[in-house]
Amino acid sequence: MPLTIGKHSVAHPLIQGGMGVRISAAKLAGAVAKNGGIGLIATAGLVLNSECREGNTYFEGDLLALKEELRKAYEIAPDGVIGTNCMVAVTNYDDVVRASCEGGAKILVTGAGLPLNLPGLTVDYPDVALVPIVSSVRAAELIARKWHKSYNRLPDAVVVEDPDTAGGHLGEKMENIGTGDYDQYATVRGVKEYFRETWQLDIPIIAAGGVWDRADLEYALASGADAVQMASRFVCTEECDADDAFKQAYLDCAQEDIGLIMSPAGLPGRAIKGNIEQIRAFDVDNNRSCASGCLKKCSYRKDKERFCIVHALDRAQRGDRETGLIFQV
Repeated sequence: MPLTIGKHSVAHPLIQGGMGVRISAAKLAGAVAKNGGIGLIATAGLVLNSECREGNTYFEGDLLALKEELRKAYEIAPDGVIGTNCMVAVTNYDDVVRASCEGGAKILVTGAGLPLNLPGLTVDYPDVALVPIVSSVRAAELIARKWHKSYNRLPDAVVVEDPDTAGGHLGEKMENIGTGDYDQYATVRGVKEYFRETWQLDIPIIAAGGVWDRADLEYALASGADAVQMASRFVCTEECDADDAFKQAYLDCAQEDIGLIMSPAGLPGRAIKGNIEQIRAFDVDNNRSCASGCLKKCSYRKDKERFCIVHALDRAQRGDRETGLIFQV
């Protein structure tokens, strides 16, 4: 079953989810695109563990690293559909969006906040498909109204992320996660109905969270979704950009090892939680200062609260299972 988002089509109704700080970089995104899905490079923290950091500031190197990863991904899949996942919460969000377009990204998937100015940032790249991530019909409505009023643009697709089953940063309040009240596929159908009835627009609505195998994909399609976004399933592949120790942590963990944390970004996140105290101690006990200023809002930079998330994720990506943060994605 093919999937078309904007002007871009793939053979399979599958988006590989963005996994930040080099868990999904060129190797994984390129491999997924080569095999008929949509491959996403997560833009957050790409400069870390990159030659592009040498001689550049964090933000200068980050943009260079992003374009380099896009180039490498297209070497793997010259005709593939490769995009980026851009977090609204990062300090250089606007620059990352523009660099994604300049580097050849065909699709931008954006979450960790409402991407209300996204069409304005991409106005010079009308063929780039714009795909916001939401967890409610209300969020989809807010984005659509703002985009239409300010930019005469509407989304090319929408990802509906289930906060009860998705990983990484979650777009819901901590107290509302896991209550049993959230109905992912009712939300999927509600978002689809909203765009059809209000805008006479039939766009793909993509289910994210809790998708592990073909049976989950088929259930999503039968429940009203047009495609799925999945990430965790790709972590333990040879093509995933993480260190083997990171992949082994996935293989070793049990369901009870995974839980919610509060990110310094002010968002809940789902992670392997057993070493959270070691992560905190690495930064707080050593009085480590903020080294990058990567987030617009960061409790660690402001008050030395919690830990420095981008460097904790970077340590994990390199294979540090003691003081590295391993998001369940």
